[in-house]
Amino acid sequence: MRVLILGAGAKDHAIAWWFSRSNLVTDIFCAPGNIATGAFATNLPDVDSSNPDEVYDACIRYGITYVFIGTEAPLLAGMIDFLQRKGICTFGAPLNSLRLEGDRNFARAFTDRHNIPTPRRNLFESLESLKKFLSRHEGEHFVLKSNTVAPSRIMIDSSDSEALLSFAEELFKRGSVLLEEHCTGLPLTATVIVDSNGYLALPFTSDYMYTSANEGIPTGGMGAVCPIQLKQEYIDQIREQIIEPTIYGIKVEQLAYKGVLTFSIILHEDRAVLVDYHVRFNDPASQALIPLIKNDIVELLDAVRDDRVSEVELKLSNESSVAVVIASEGYPMNPVCGKPVSLDYSYLIFNMLHRLPLVFTGAVRGSEVNALTTSGGRCFTFVGRGKNIKAANENAYRLIDSVRIDGSWYRDDIGTQFFISDSDD
Repeated sequence: MRVLILGAGAKDHAIAWWFSRSNLVTDIFCAPGNIATGAFATNLPDVDSSNPDEVYDACIRYGITYVFIGTEAPLLAGMIDFLQRKGICTFGAPLNSLRLEGDRNFARAFTDRHNIPTPRRNLFESLESLKKFLSRHEGEHFVLKSNTVAPSRIMIDSSDSEALLSFAEELFKRGSVLLEEHCTGLPLTATVIVDSNGYLALPFTSDYMYTSANEGIPTGGMGAVCPIQLKQEYIDQIREQIIEPTIYGIKVEQLAYKGVLTFSIILHEDRAVLVDYHVRFNDPASQALIPLIKNDIVELLDAVRDDRVSEVELKLSNESSVAVVIASEGYPMNPVCGKPVSLDYSYLIFNMLHRLPLVFTGAVRGSEVNALTTSGGRCFTFVGRGKNIKAANENAYRLIDSVRIDGSWYRDDIGTQFFISDSDD
């Protein structure tokens, strides 16, 4: 197989790294890729990953037989539909299915039709109507987000009506907004690979979405832990009330596709509540999840192609993982680009030594390790593995300060809430 992965972020690097471990892949291409993917793949920096014509031309030029799309921009560009019409095998959601993620009000109506538990919500088309609603609910805690596809950080979680209204002014420039009840509890990401006959559930992760533990603002994700051990009653709830009704719903409503479907869930007051759908892999959940999967990715993709993914035996490492994101100065609201990146151990980003943390490279620009600069918000994800979450946490943080970017920051508590003593192993 000659495969092309579209994207340049840490999640895309993790997916490309997964392909690099397959015995069934002959050549890997990344468009545009980054310095780290260049260690095992051919980067195509001049190919616009959101331009279907350019991607198809690259497939023809390099003899690429499979295109893997795990990020939103190429999906929104209709990449799946276009490549499939051209006879190129793909993995990802077509335009018709993007409404599950791209139109949150549609997704909420979908969940209503299929009795899937979600937070209470209201859709607003104007600032004035939102203002009137908030005046009747002074002091109540809400989550305000765009109704369109937007990065996870484009939201606010607050009981301050003025802050909600101020944030909404910018969101209304994108379109309508959704105001939801604030749900507290353990955040979970459930990731499933779907085909026409069924699905394969991957291990649960828990994501850290805020800038700090007790307060802060939403981000695209500052870390993740995998696997999360849940009581059987919660697993059954998630499967019976969220995952399987969704799989049924997308079939009967002709939204089904072959690819990945991700569920953002909160365990709120002893019940599982669906917060959002994503028709792609999540970041940084994927960076924590992928290193624990022992199955050859090509064998999984073959099973999806042949509609037998539900028959696959998922093979997992017996380790835990902790993923920690290093963010640039100003992230998430105004990340500073162009800051020099200094690496004490440049070999770290090439993931050549098993006992060291894995490093997945994100918003960093440059083709030489001594001439890298920041190009966005989340620059690197350090992933530690260990016999339990505490050991994985220690490995994730062990060398994290060897990456030095002026003003950069990371959360220092990823995974600590799950620590157990050695006697509990």
